Amino acid sequence: MNKKRQNPNINYFEVKEENELLPFLLRVMDKRSRNSVKSILTRGQVYVNSNNVTKHNHQLKKGDLVEIQKNKAAKAADFSNMNILYEDEEIIVIEKGAGLLSIASNKEKSLTAYKQLTDYVKKLHPKNRVFIVHRLDQDTSGVMLFAKTEKVKNELQNNWKKIVKERKYVALVEGALQQTKGTIKSWLKENKVFKMYSSQNPNDGKLAITHYELIKSNQEFSLLSVQLETGRKNQIRAHMEELGHPIVGDKKYGSSVNPIGRLGLHANILAFMHPVTNELLRFESEVPKAFFNFR
Repeated sequence: MNKKRQNPNINYFEVKEENELLPFLLRVMDKRSRNSVKSILTRGQVYVNSNNVTKHNHQLKKGDLVEIQKNKAAKAADFSNMNILYEDEEIIVIEKGAGLLSIASNKEKSLTAYKQLTDYVKKLHPKNRVFIVHRLDQDTSGVMLFAKTEKVKNELQNNWKKIVKERKYVALVEGALQQTKGTIKSWLKENKVFKMYSSQNPNDGKLAITHYELIKSNQEFSLLSVQLETGRKNQIRAHMEELGHPIVGDKKYGSSVNPIGRLGLHANILAFMHPVTNELLRFESEVPKAFFNFR
């Protein structure tokens, strides 16, 4: 057996008699639903003799080698400013680019992460849906989780603190921090212009806890690793302003400079227990190079 056949991320099947591809896949993956098998094929996870095939009626010959790649990011979808990191029957994990809305606003109805994923799953089956589990601000990039059923969405949202094991961001902020690590704890409320503000008065809003640690800095900027203990709206942005070191490019929360041409906030790690299989999944998105380009 060659090295290629030893890849643990690929299932291999040798064709014993002539058949069309979809019926063959339905037989060898008999524990999966028809829709699940069709979506695996449409996503570009199936190869015949090392050639990627997405046509359901592709004719197989005796001796052909069919390879099925596990949890492969969607090739068949044409996304704008986002890509799929992982997908199964219950969830989709994406990497969202800066500038893309998570969900529709009054100004933007079509080009959102939610709309693009909805269109994608409906191409696989008209009754398919996706559900928002949590959001990233429009100008924040990084890892984001969606559910494929309402039941799974509710399971994730109702048990978010228990299910999520690690949720980290990288933030580029103004100025040099005096402490290399710390924790910000306050109560957040939203004012009339939809800005979150921080209060030290107990129960004056929703409790928000943010942990931060310095990665590197100079006199003008500091790059921080930020871990959320709670997940409130604009939490990191409000807490960085309270700390006296607003996120670069974040004019709403006190920033006066924008050396990287975007908001300096990136959701780089999300680890959680799968809501159905209880498997620990961890996803990491590379921090934009611009965040490191200061001396």
